[in-house]
Amino acid sequence: KLCDAFAGAMTAPFVIDLGFSRNDYAAIVKGVGLAATLIGGFAGGAIARVYPLAASLWIGAFLQMASNLIFTWQAFVGVNLWALTVTIIVENFTGAIGTVIFVAYLSALCNNPLHTATQYALLTALAAVGRTYLSAGVSALTALPSLVLLVWLQQRGHFARLVKPTRIVMDD
Repeated sequence: KLCDAFAGAMTAPFVIDLGFSRNDYAAIVKGVGLAATLIGGFAGGAIARVYPLAASLWIGAFLQMASNLIFTWQAFVGVNLWALTVTIIVENFTGAIGTVIFVAYLSALCNNPLHTATQYALLTALAAVGRTYLSAGVSALTALPSLVLLVWLQQRGHFARLVKPTRIVMDD
């Protein structure tokens, strides 16, 4: 999530500096960007449901890292509304996938029934530190520490200890 925190703060200034109007940017983000986010959220849920948590985190991390590179393509293309639409769709879709998987991971970590809300609040606050305080122009490279952390956690057997939640069926 750190790489998206860096890139996310710079998206609007980058697009405006390229020469797009604020109205064009807002229309694309609020239109197809919202749709891409919603679809990406469902896709992230499907990934988290089908794959083990560790594999899901890897998928989300690589998608988010790779999606930041689309802004390089946008810089080469320049002012082109179709290209900006593709850029926003890819960024929002992959960002939603990563966010849903990350929330599933945070939820799995919160395992103390007496302190679940506190644990979750602290973990989500910690996740927001990068977005709030560390925003800068470095994006794709900032994903590397998360990938190293994933390897380390996987080697320590961290994900094996997390129990996959069972589905609760409620009768009407």
